[in-house]
Amino acid sequence: MNEFLDALTLARWQFGLTTLYHFLFVPLTVGLSLLVALLQTAWVRTGETKYLRLTKLYGKIFLINFAMGVVTGIVQEFQFGMNWSNYSRFVGDIFGAPLAMEGLLAFFLEATFIGLWIFGWDKLPKGVHLATIWVTSLATMLSAYFILAANAFMQNPVGYELNPETQRAELADIGAVLANPVAIWQFPHTIFASVMFGATVMIAVAAWHLSRRQYVDEMRTSLRFGLWANIVAFLGVGFSGHSLGMVMTETQPMKMATAEALYNNASGADASFSLFSLGTPDGMHEIFSIRVPYLLSFLANGSFDGSVEGIRDLQAEYTELYCGDAGTALTCPSDGSFVPIVWVTYWAFRWMIGLGLLSALVSVVGLWITRARRDVPAWAWKLAVWTAPLPMLGSLVGWIFTEMGRQPWIVFGVMTTESGVSPGVPAWAVLVSLIVFTLVYGGLAVVEFKLIVKAAKAGPPDIEQPADGADVDHARFATVY
Repeated sequence: MNEFLDALTLARWQFGLTTLYHFLFVPLTVGLSLLVALLQTAWVRTGETKYLRLTKLYGKIFLINFAMGVVTGIVQEFQFGMNWSNYSRFVGDIFGAPLAMEGLLAFFLEATFIGLWIFGWDKLPKGVHLATIWVTSLATMLSAYFILAANAFMQNPVGYELNPETQRAELADIGAVLANPVAIWQFPHTIFASVMFGATVMIAVAAWHLSRRQYVDEMRTSLRFGLWANIVAFLGVGFSGHSLGMVMTETQPMKMATAEALYNNASGADASFSLFSLGTPDGMHEIFSIRVPYLLSFLANGSFDGSVEGIRDLQAEYTELYCGDAGTALTCPSDGSFVPIVWVTYWAFRWMIGLGLLSALVSVVGLWITRARRDVPAWAWKLAVWTAPLPMLGSLVGWIFTEMGRQPWIVFGVMTTESGVSPGVPAWAVLVSLIVFTLVYGGLAVVEFKLIVKAAKAGPPDIEQPADGADVDHARFATVY
């Protein structure tokens, strides 16, 4: 029991839970901002009121979610100084650069143009007002890229030099940090996954209203738009995920090995994809598995005759490299193990893929059964509502795989996680803050969920139509959010 009450374990739990909680809101913010921009563009181009009403509805949900994401993100950054001061001191010169860019550039754009979009409905020309939501959407993506660039440094440290005098990592090439191949492929993977979540929320809202025959014209448009967006985004997730997997194999081979429960080096047919595997508790021996020949080789290398390193071979290689004569206290874990928790990475990888695939399949079925204006079974509407969280859950387990698969490193090959924790923070202080954060965040999550559900059930707002039947003036579209 004591091992679960030490400062390191509690700090890891706290940061992990805060990250996952924060990421409940990030994908919906990124995804809905783009989808709302597309809906408003459709209104400006066609003049059809249904697109404006949908813009208003999903814009309101987007704003509720955006506010919560800001709060949780700020608390997350505080933890670098609270619980991970050794890490912040060692790599703050590099890690802080993209985070500063995110705050000074991307978030500034978000905050400015989201304000213009909220209060500019009856004050700005249509085209100018449309530009504000597009800038907002692009700013959310830019914000995501800077944060992913910071995270990518932890996965694949580049653009730095170790100062032998200060014993700190110092920034040498900001271009290399921002152009990290891990960040380049993490970015589209994250954006497409976010669009999937935004699309399934639109599908769920539309299905709930259509099951009650409310706002039929608007909600049928919302439904079909969301179904197509989810399928297209899933294809983007798959392509970018494959490219990210090849980069991961090159930069973090142990993560790929544990993702596949591959214990020994393999190539060709032996480099098989594991559909199901059982191993020993120490994660070092396979007991039983069901595998698809050649598939792992293709996923890892883009070819069917490539080689993939195994867990045991990498453990021996890393022990010599990081705990041998050239190793330091920062690079050699106290237990000598460089293997992540195999069952966590193995199953997180499969749940990530499975949840995304299931969501896409539901959308394919939805397009088929709603291809004509006809009665849809009640079970189909319920399925559409209850499968809305699938992309979000897929993203969450994807982050668990990304971060747990990096262990025991906080910066791969440079600093172990146990070396990065704050030395002067007692376990009880971390435990108290963990409990407080969990309770407060739990309460805020309930509040936000109720606000979003209330906005969704209220449906699209009424739009005042001119008595003479002429086009509705832009000034009449002001809505108090």
